[in-house]
Amino acid sequence: ETLRYDDERRPISTVIRPTNFPNLDIVPASLDLQEYEYDTPVALTSRDPSEGRAFFTRISKALEEVDDRYDVVVIDCPPQLGYLTLTALTASTSVLVTVHPQMLDVMSMSQFLLMLGGILKTIRDAGAEMKLKWFRYLVTRFEPTDGPQKQMVGFLQAMFPDQMLSAQMVKSTAISDAGITKQTLYEVERAQFVRSTYDRAITSLNAVNDEIVDLVHQAWGRDLP
Repeated sequence: ETLRYDDERRPISTVIRPTNFPNLDIVPASLDLQEYEYDTPVALTSRDPSEGRAFFTRISKALEEVDDRYDVVVIDCPPQLGYLTLTALTASTSVLVTVHPQMLDVMSMSQFLLMLGGILKTIRDAGAEMKLKWFRYLVTRFEPTDGPQKQMVGFLQAMFPDQMLSAQMVKSTAISDAGITKQTLYEVERAQFVRSTYDRAITSLNAVNDEIVDLVHQAWGRDLP
């Protein structure tokens, strides 16, 4: 609703919802958001195409309204090169790309990033500004006992030594089981799981989150408390 091109467009402040976590709010998406992918090309070819040509500013302009309310805004993008992803990227100051350490997934990601680079150059020429503080890859669904996966992680670390997070997010039944009840690992009780399984997952999750928090603080220019 915040990204619409018609008269029913609403300010982002009207669609923000609180969560059960203190100081954490959410703007829930819906299938209606997919209309943005169809409405943007129409706006680009309309009689007054100025809004369409500047589609990549719509999220950043929407967030300006609540800029004083939040320290961090996380935008979860679909893994596709659509108008939504491009609009989110141009509104971002940091990018975290998840990578499953298997050959087909890495090859697919490489092709995605190659195409993305070409498209971003085009919209940069159209006036888009991207000022990233940091860009990192996060290995996810990692199975440390899987030999080929360990080799792929080593390959990625050798290829992108400055862009890989040091921590990897392990694949764990504790995470998937928590998701069944729409909970995070931080909300479930440790007693619900085999302790070693839970401990391994929470240790991995904390390591990843601590590294990301450190990057955020560095981007702010603030010391960790």
